[in-house]
Amino acid sequence: MSGGRPRSLGGGGHHHVLDYLKRMQSENPAFFYAIQPDTDHLTGGASMFWADATARMNYSYFGDTLVFDTSYRTHRYRVPFASFTGINHHGQPVLFGCALILNDSELTFIWLFQTWLRAMSGQRPLSITTDPDRFIQTAVSRVLPETRHRYSKQGIVRETQEKLAHIYRSHPMFETEFKKCINETETIDEFESSWQSLLQRYYVMDNEWLQSMYNARQQWVKVYLRDTFFGELSVNDGSGGLNSFFDGYVGASTTIQMLIKQYEKALASWHEKELKADYDTTNTTPVLKTPSPMEKQAAGLYTRRIFMKFQEELVETLANPATKTDDSGTITTYRVAKFGEENKAHIVCFNSLEMKATCSCQMFEYSGIICRHILAVFRAKNVLTLPSQYVLKRWTTNAKSRAVLDEGASESPKDSRVSLTVRYNNLRQEAIKYVEEGAKSIHIYNVAMDALREAANKVADRKNQGSGGAQGGTLTNGSSQELHVAEDNTSATFQSTDEKQRKIRELNAELESTNQRCEVYRANLLAVLKDMEEQKLKLSVKVQNARLSLKE
Repeated sequence: MSGGRPRSLGGGGHHHVLDYLKRMQSENPAFFYAIQPDTDHLTGGASMFWADATARMNYSYFGDTLVFDTSYRTHRYRVPFASFTGINHHGQPVLFGCALILNDSELTFIWLFQTWLRAMSGQRPLSITTDPDRFIQTAVSRVLPETRHRYSKQGIVRETQEKLAHIYRSHPMFETEFKKCINETETIDEFESSWQSLLQRYYVMDNEWLQSMYNARQQWVKVYLRDTFFGELSVNDGSGGLNSFFDGYVGASTTIQMLIKQYEKALASWHEKELKADYDTTNTTPVLKTPSPMEKQAAGLYTRRIFMKFQEELVETLANPATKTDDSGTITTYRVAKFGEENKAHIVCFNSLEMKATCSCQMFEYSGIICRHILAVFRAKNVLTLPSQYVLKRWTTNAKSRAVLDEGASESPKDSRVSLTVRYNNLRQEAIKYVEEGAKSIHIYNVAMDALREAANKVADRKNQGSGGAQGGTLTNGSSQELHVAEDNTSATFQSTDEKQRKIRELNAELESTNQRCEVYRANLLAVLKDMEEQKLKLSVKVQNARLSLKE
């Protein structure tokens, strides 16, 4: 656990990053950055935070679980670079913001979490994973008091190796048994028993470090955390910790002059991987392994990686029969165990009235994917389709779809800032789709250009019609620490609430019509793209056959 250690990037390095942040914010009004106040930023001693428009938008979709990665502290990075990340609908790491931390103090971490939360429009995550550190713990408890705080398992294991180096050397099996105790126990009673047995076997009952870890067990031992969503794709995933958005891009040898370039490389790489996962999900068909209507339903709902995980659980129901143990009206209790492993049974309670089930493994609560044990009960009860409460939108193909705002809702200053960011990013995201797909061939290019020209004409017509709504503004931020919406002065305002609501209804109707038309164009683009891929495959086969013929 670390104390405050002031650092300096040097005046040149600090201004190099600051100039980049200012330029990005000037190019994109939704880009957010902030500099810690009351610090010596002129000499490169001020911590700073930033989040681009995509990071802020992604958080609105996937902000249920958060990872705060401070690997720079344990791996002795030259640059004190930290990141806020999460998990997208393909199970890939996704960025929610970055920071340069010049002082590992309680005040700095409190400022950082407050600033990050403001950039995310005050939306708090359900859970957060960090390295074990008393200053970070204090900041999380103060800024995110209702968020479940988990310590990275890698951090716990690393510190245990350091604190108990003498035991590791004299007892080679200690590490294996320690990891088995924290990773493989499935109930709290089983963990407690295994922990006490471990301490007694190696005569470490009075070890202060192990006692402190035991006191904090609810923040790092899996059996105490499974009732909270952390987005890990398996309850048996032993990582329990930090993902790897910047692995291979930012490391111990990265200098402040290299940082921005490596940061942008990582962004581009993960963006490309997400696009590929989107394409694979949309344009390829998974192989179904059962005749179950539920499997077919899931194949149409989930992204490819999440469907594969669901499919694995569904197939396992064949080897995990459900045995009824109690029936008290609407609640039926089942015991589910794998053939030959009856001692590892799980208990499922099924409410037939509400079509809800809970399992002692708590996989759904932890990962958001329904477990084989509940699916085995559904099979026994002849539940043919997946109830809607067991399909988390964040794992589906439409995870990034947007709901139309309530037309009767008023817009607060904070909502104004959010809506400007949302509007900007929605338009940018849709435009990028056309650019990326439209550039792949002249035919797709022509279709995309026609669609964009038609959209541009409609926007121009609406703009020329005038003045029915509030004019747009720009977001400014930076060293002032605040987002401001600079509204244009305009005399054109709504004269009554009825007129305002009528105008909103008209705009919503037109938006819906435009969205539908965009979906048609997008479907056409994807169909052409798919046809090109098929033609490419056929041509490749022909070329291969021709080569074989020449060899013969």
